[in-house]
Amino acid sequence: MRESAQKRQTRIAEVVRDRGVARITDLADELGVSVVTVRRDVEELARRGEVRRGHGVARSLRPVPEESTAGGDAVAMIVPERNTYLTEAVQAAREAAEKAGLRLALHIADDAGAEREAVRQALDAGARGLLLSPHWRTQAEADADHSWLSGLDVPTVLVERRPARTSAIYPLDSVRSDHAYGVHLALDHLARLGHGRIVLAARDDSPTARVIRAEFAEQTAARGIAEGCRTILSSLTAGPDPRAADPRAADLVEVVGQSGATAVLIHSDMDALVLVQRLQAAGIDVPGQCSVVAYNDVVADMGPVPLTAVAPPKTELGRVGVDLLLRRLDMAREGLRPGATRHLELLPALVIRESTAPPPA
Repeated sequence: MRESAQKRQTRIAEVVRDRGVARITDLADELGVSVVTVRRDVEELARRGEVRRGHGVARSLRPVPEESTAGGDAVAMIVPERNTYLTEAVQAAREAAEKAGLRLALHIADDAGAEREAVRQALDAGARGLLLSPHWRTQAEADADHSWLSGLDVPTVLVERRPARTSAIYPLDSVRSDHAYGVHLALDHLARLGHGRIVLAARDDSPTARVIRAEFAEQTAARGIAEGCRTILSSLTAGPDPRAADPRAADLVEVVGQSGATAVLIHSDMDALVLVQRLQAAGIDVPGQCSVVAYNDVVADMGPVPLTAVAPPKTELGRVGVDLLLRRLDMAREGLRPGATRHLELLPALVIRESTAPPPA
């Protein structure tokens, strides 16, 4: 005779209390019922406050030692070293993972190409899925990673990265900011103020930086102002090789003076704060003589002149990345065929502060 739901739920609660954490699939096997039945029982127990629901698991209300959840209930996120831009995304991913009952293990890739070793360590530690933001300082680096990334046998989501349609990893889920729209927001704001001569001081050492540079060229041309606009590096080491000074890093003060530019778009925030200081030290008032828009909005509001900034949805990148990963994990756990790949683009916003104004008469 099949036991009643009440007795079955009592057994589930006892098992969870004894083990600290129990997988839904394991409970279904032990009780001889379907996964759906156990999931409903766990939902009812959680509603009554007897257990906590997690991603594919039921947890005891008592604290569980870290090692109990470090293996099969873990996913990993791998990000480049010294990338403050992704800090908010990492924190949001951690919160989303924990809400789903998963532990997020963070791995830092300290150099281009280090992602492969970080992935190996994450998988050896039992990570069931991956969130990846490779360095990819050049397109060649990205191409070199495609072969081994396409061979990963765990659910993987690219965060703030999206490879070309012809690449082997295009079928991976991804979430990224729509940086083309971010450049549009900056140029549209400056154009409405009356600026037609704009300098882009941007990095060139990541997929994001390359999109910003390409879009600036394309969009200024479309607006008919390309002739009065120029692109330089935002610092001596903002190119693909951070160890060497890049000759494209022209002095911003000289460029502004020579070109007659009345506005600057600077990627990223940290570079923007430094360059604004140099402009002011040279007697170029911001925004009286030169308006400034920063790109990233991590610390743009902290300078002596709070900077107008393009703000990608950094927090949402982390949350959506985890949502995409959870969807893949759910399908794998239920033995379902993988659904359609999702490439999501999230729109940045423009935060207007004190560093932009109409050009001087």
